Amino acid sequence: MIRVPVNVLLVDDEKDFVEMLALRLRETGEVVHEAYGGRQCLELLAEKDIDVVVLDIRMPEMDGLAVLREIKRLHPVVEVILLTGHGSVDSAVEGMKLGAFDYLNKPADFKDLIEKLEGARKRKAEQDERIRMAEARVLTRKSGMF
Repeated sequence: MIRVPVNVLLVDDEKDFVEMLALRLRETGEVVHEAYGGRQCLELLAEKDIDVVVLDIRMPEMDGLAVLREIKRLHPVVEVILLTGHGSVDSAVEGMKLGAFDYLNKPADFKDLIEKLEGARKRKAEQDERIRMAEARVLTRKSGMF
């Protein structure tokens, strides 16, 4: 079976962490983009076709939950995995209520991250397919075929 790579955007203000994780993910075949803050994340989402955002909750300027709200408002089918390095499970649970796919505690187990990325990519692909099918039904009805 052919494995479909995840088009992932890593967002964290810790540059070394992002670069190291990006390197490891690229080694597994993922397509990785990097952002070092919330505003840069939103700019990249406007430019790139991203499947999953791996988003740190605690960042200066614009925290991860504020970024998550904007992602879900502007790009509702993009999946988000939250990272928390401060044991803030409450914030992660709040993020899931806002639409995040899941969360991981930092430092995250790499195998867990890969599994969550794959699950998030699959969910996004299913949502994209449902949208395509709904659009096709609308076009079919408009054309008078049914």
